[in-house]
Amino acid sequence: MPSITSEATFDLGGLSDPIRFCGFRDQNLNALEALIPVVLRLDGDRVHLSGERSAVRRAEGVLAAMLAAVRTGVQVTPDDVTLAVRAAGAAARPGDGAIPPTLITTARGREIRPKTAGQRALAGAIEANTLTFAIGPAGTGKTFLAIVMAVRALRNREVARIVLSRPAVEAGEKLGFLPGDLREKVDPYLRPLYDALQELLDEATTQKYLERGTIEVAPLAYMRGRTLGDAFVILDEAQNASPEQLKMFLTRLGPSAKMVVNGDDTQIDLPRGARSGLLDAERLFTGMDDIGIVRLDATDVVRHPLVGRIVEAYGRLSRERGE
Repeated sequence: MPSITSEATFDLGGLSDPIRFCGFRDQNLNALEALIPVVLRLDGDRVHLSGERSAVRRAEGVLAAMLAAVRTGVQVTPDDVTLAVRAAGAAARPGDGAIPPTLITTARGREIRPKTAGQRALAGAIEANTLTFAIGPAGTGKTFLAIVMAVRALRNREVARIVLSRPAVEAGEKLGFLPGDLREKVDPYLRPLYDALQELLDEATTQKYLERGTIEVAPLAYMRGRTLGDAFVILDEAQNASPEQLKMFLTRLGPSAKMVVNGDDTQIDLPRGARSGLLDAERLFTGMDDIGIVRLDATDVVRHPLVGRIVEAYGRLSRERGE
């Protein structure tokens, strides 16, 4: 129990749907209590707060961000509360504590929003730039968020198609010896992209888009010689592209297109002695107009909490070895 040195009352202003604010079985309020040492008590359309003065003020700021989001139609989640709490406790810019707007709603009615400050920065960079690099460890949502932004652009008729690509490193980009047609050969390497699509769209819609070419999924080797215009183009696992391959991909950019390059420069699977093209990206493109570069880290991991600690442990090991 926090020591009670201050009390306050937060008015919900006659909110018509308190569940969107409090969450199912008050899970949002419970999440806030777990993150800030305050006691919250819901009484009709008021929330009573008690705790130390600074904690109460901080919690009031988060409640205000939650209420503002609900008034725009957002269904607030514990993830949103966590993001608002982190922003409220950091030296953030004005407005950073606000819960971000919904990017898209899935076929099952799930609202998709950035879950961390890094994801918020990435969504903003993709929105503002023609080319965006997202560099960070596994589990930070780079691939999923890029595909969310692509599907959003397609739904808004900002582009006519989506092109998703990955290097097929394990097969050395030589897929001929594998059985089956091209789709069957590359499926194991592109499966994470299909999984993300099917989480956002129902299976029938995904299949229809794939058959019509509205969504194309292909290995990096098949991008050579093309110009990709009026498209949202994503290169995933870009750390496994050589400098030559990455240059080839970037120069596919056509008119009215947007491009996102994702990668983890700590998990390079190229043969020993081969250099990753992603390692040069920040040096080459930082400060260049219409190009965004966003670094995500362990604090942006949205898988199991243990994944973040695993990422941090490997980071310490790399620093100790001077890598």
